[in-house]
Amino acid sequence: MSETAPKKVVDVLMAATQYLAGKGVEGPGLAAKLLLSRLLNCKHLEIPFKFDVVLTEKQLEAMRRGVKRVAAGEPVQYVIGETGFMGHNIKTDKRALIPRPETELLVEAVLACVPLWQRGKPVIVDVGTGSGCIIVSLAKARPDAHYLAFDISPEALALARENAAELGVADQVTFAHAELGDAMEPETADAIISNLPYIPTAVIETLQTQVRDHEPRVALDGGERGVDVIEGVVYDATIVLKPGGLIFLEIGADQGEAVRDIVRDAGFDQIAVRQDLAGLDRIVTAVLPAG
Repeated sequence: MSETAPKKVVDVLMAATQYLAGKGVEGPGLAAKLLLSRLLNCKHLEIPFKFDVVLTEKQLEAMRRGVKRVAAGEPVQYVIGETGFMGHNIKTDKRALIPRPETELLVEAVLACVPLWQRGKPVIVDVGTGSGCIIVSLAKARPDAHYLAFDISPEALALARENAAELGVADQVTFAHAELGDAMEPETADAIISNLPYIPTAVIETLQTQVRDHEPRVALDGGERGVDVIEGVVYDATIVLKPGGLIFLEIGADQGEAVRDIVRDAGFDQIAVRQDLAGLDRIVTAVLPAG
């Protein structure tokens, strides 16, 4: 976006979109709207209603800086410092993976699981919590549970705690720098929920620049097969879950059969593979038999 960019929102939006498109940014129009919505303190869907608003020079300077960062490959969610998830504003930065819309399906599957909520105050554990978007959203929607969240990244945990505090559930969630098998006693959890790294190591270098060069590698790398981290947590879950406990996993689009096999071999039953809105495998749920 040039230094002589017009000052009306509509003109700045057009100039920013064209500039980002020329730099090969995916979804340049949405990126430009998100940057503007941050400046104008509104939702990006409201931008068309603000087309005639005249931006100040300080706002223009901030917009130029943001556009240049996005053009250089930085995710727009990191530039503006937040993203929408389950109706909440989740703080985002390089400490953790950016929450994706697909992960909302994971939260929705947990909220819709009637047997889980019939357990009184179930103990629900989020493994690899990252930004905390999953556990915080669950705590907001269903405060009648005991919530724990683990991550091996101290930086991600700090971000998750910030999100819990910002959304008023800091007292409802216990965060710990730990792995599942080391942090909990046998048969103490009612549900394990996790969006673990599931991208094969060899595939990471082929990802978009925004993901490959900016999001934490530890949150992406699922090992040689892509399901290595998932497999480890599944077997830990067989020890940590109570009889009849449930597991909810987000997976890669081509991993439904592989994860189904892992879960089955670990001793789970009532296994279901659920698709996302694009018809791709995305969520695996299963139950640990009671006896």
